[in-house]
Amino acid sequence: MINLALVNRRPAPVLREFHVSRECRDRYAFDDAFFAFNGNVIFANFRAARLFAQRMNEKRDVASHPERAVRAGDINALGLVDEILHYIIAQYRQQRKPAVMEEAFAYLVDRLGDDAVEELLTTFVALFPPVAVYKGQLTVADYLGDARTGQAVRAAVLEELLLLWLTNENPAAKPFAELFDDTPLLRTQAYLQLSPLLAEFFAGQPDFGPDRQSLFDMLRSPAKAAPGSLYDQLAFLRTRWGGVLGAYFTRLLSSLDLMEEEGKAFFGFGPGPVEVYEFAGMEVEPEAFSPDRDWMPRAVMIAKNAYVWLDQLSKDYGREIRHLDDVPDEELDRLRRFGFTALWLIGLWERSRASQRIKQMMGNPEAVASAYSILRYSIADDLGGESAFENLKARAWTRGIRMASDMVPNHMSIDSDWVIYHPDWFIGIHVSVSTWKITTSSTPMRR
Repeated sequence: MINLALVNRRPAPVLREFHVSRECRDRYAFDDAFFAFNGNVIFANFRAARLFAQRMNEKRDVASHPERAVRAGDINALGLVDEILHYIIAQYRQQRKPAVMEEAFAYLVDRLGDDAVEELLTTFVALFPPVAVYKGQLTVADYLGDARTGQAVRAAVLEELLLLWLTNENPAAKPFAELFDDTPLLRTQAYLQLSPLLAEFFAGQPDFGPDRQSLFDMLRSPAKAAPGSLYDQLAFLRTRWGGVLGAYFTRLLSSLDLMEEEGKAFFGFGPGPVEVYEFAGMEVEPEAFSPDRDWMPRAVMIAKNAYVWLDQLSKDYGREIRHLDDVPDEELDRLRRFGFTALWLIGLWERSRASQRIKQMMGNPEAVASAYSILRYSIADDLGGESAFENLKARAWTRGIRMASDMVPNHMSIDSDWVIYHPDWFIGIHVSVSTWKITTSSTPMRR
């Protein structure tokens, strides 16, 4: 039953797996929940990767040696690359040749001999034991079975050996080499000849993948395309193999997001305590709220995004309506018939040119500035300016419709008039970290 499970197992795409040696498993005392029956570590989700990284960081004393810190995103990426490579082998077997690993195993035996291959398998299973072998429930020999009845198991172990070799050959995986160090295997002659013989075998098999490569070359291509970065290897898988990854594609995107989040610069909160602001002299400042007049509780308000509304009106009335004073009287009459007594226009204010330019530089040539990145609190010129608004306001008032708008004082852009001409209106926060100096602006001071 164990043999059959090993042959047929294909974890669901949410899992991340890679090899962890017996030595590292003992050193870090990893929880058994991290391991599949075949001995590979698995991550069902990002939380599992974080717990795994946390266990390593506890043992590595990262407080004293921060350069030794392990990131969950990198650990997760290692597992994801390994599992995707397993998935590609499974797809090859399904689409090209179901018995390809069994044939590869026979090819090795033919070139190296039974004894050399058996020594290689035995050494591998002892170094990277399945759960039952690790716990002493099975011996290595029991797990492998005899050469006649255990052919399927040996083919599956050969696949794990190939993936182990690929991981150790991946330069981006070197910081974590202790987990899957294959140095003891290098003492076996068969392991030294494993990769050239498998490359030779797969060169004679049907090609596969978007670049029509041998399976061996395809499995090596992520590390060869981006040898220095696990993130770039995931990006390669997304762009080159995206069409064949199936359900893995979504997990690939979320894994890239995790690595980007962990890679964001953080400079700390600065030395010493945070200073408390003083507001002396501002104790007596009466509220300036509007009185609760009779009409307020009875107001029936409709909100309109100014630019969207004008575009809709242009289509409805079959003519260009660009400015607020172009709004037809018929439309105001319609609002009155519907029972509205207040019209709230959103996005009235003059927006930032800098915000628009930044958005365009980031790749959207048609972008406009956010309605909350304000240049100044005056009616936007392309809405017709103050005069156009006063025109609309007067016509709405004759129909019993009041005008409403909103403002948030700290919704200022980097090029706003207030920032440039009245920097004293803002509370400045200065944080010094080493040679860095960070300056941010908060809500303008009440004056």
